[in-house]
Amino acid sequence: MLVLPAELTHEQAAACSRMLVQALRSEPAPEVVADAAPLQRFDSSALAVLLECRRESLLLRKTFAVHGLPTRLRDLAALYGVDELLPSAA
Repeated sequence: MLVLPAELTHEQAAACSRMLVQALRSEPAPEVVADAAPLQRFDSSALAVLLECRRESLLLRKTFAVHGLPTRLRDLAALYGVDELLPSAA
């Protein structure tokens, strides 16, 4: 499972994305779950990081889902029309 940090804004996005993609590439499982529950302070950059993880997962032929997406971030994803790209993990 990929775990997002408590704070994920524009300042942390590039480094966080690199770290998560590296972890994703080393994960042998055919499914990737990103745990967004720790997120407390974030902006739209958090969506960009999640979408980058999804893109990388699909390139590696893995499924991608998100656990614990905060309501405010889910609403932002819907506003941008990308909510369907971030399915909830079971």
